[in-house]
Amino acid sequence: MINPLISADELAELLDSTGGGATALRVLDVRWSLGAPSGLPLYETGHIPSAVFVDLDTELSRTGSPQEGRHPLPELEAFQANARKWGLNDGDAVVVYDDWNSQAAGRAWWLLKYMGVENVRVLDGALPAWIRAGHSLATGTDDMAKVIPGTIVLSPGHEPLLTADDAAALPSRGVLLDARPAERYRGEVEPLDPRAGHIPGAINAPTAGNLDEDGHFLSAESLRERFAALGVNDDREVGVYCGSGITATHDALALAVAGFRPALFAGSWSAWANQPGRPVATGPNP
Repeated sequence: MINPLISADELAELLDSTGGGATALRVLDVRWSLGAPSGLPLYETGHIPSAVFVDLDTELSRTGSPQEGRHPLPELEAFQANARKWGLNDGDAVVVYDDWNSQAAGRAWWLLKYMGVENVRVLDGALPAWIRAGHSLATGTDDMAKVIPGTIVLSPGHEPLLTADDAAALPSRGVLLDARPAERYRGEVEPLDPRAGHIPGAINAPTAGNLDEDGHFLSAESLRERFAALGVNDDREVGVYCGSGITATHDALALAVAGFRPALFAGSWSAWANQPGRPVATGPNP
């Protein structure tokens, strides 16, 4: 199995060996944060050489009904068109990064895997790790202008996906993890969705617990211990959700590092809370 993480030094070596723009390696900049403007100005100010900017709201999501959540998965045709615009071809290696502890990059990683891209990794430690390692940044949008459109052919379904009904049933036979901060899981605050709380039976696993103090993912052994303490093991199904399907992929990435293959409830709490018939649990317990 391909390690889903790559270090800054490993990425720099790959870029040097491929000349920074070979079709065999594509670097995607997925800078995004909730409620903030597009990350394109940040990309223009400084990005990893040869990287192409990817907009999470418009290219890694689509507009849907409230019952689908805030960030429904994009349709195949639109996503494939965007992937070709980024220069992707069949068989390319892809590295994704952001400057938000790999929360947005996790979405790109999971979605590319779901659509059939086998060799995709996340920059461990995100852009700050690249900068701390002393590697250079490029500015402007010349790297995007140089991209030769690709011909990649994608298909959905290469990673497991949960519907709302699947998520409701999963705790009875496996483990459903809620990646949101504890106060949102408990229902004490809900800044975005119409109801506060969590899916009954879900266990809280905030994404901050996946990282060390420098923003790097914990070791595979440490992550395995973390998830084992939450009831995850090789004999039980495990699913993940969050507020809108973005940060849940961070837990999915950490689970993959630990050797598990989680299923994603892409609609997440934003979809669940907008379906009035769905029950809600509050407090610290599942």
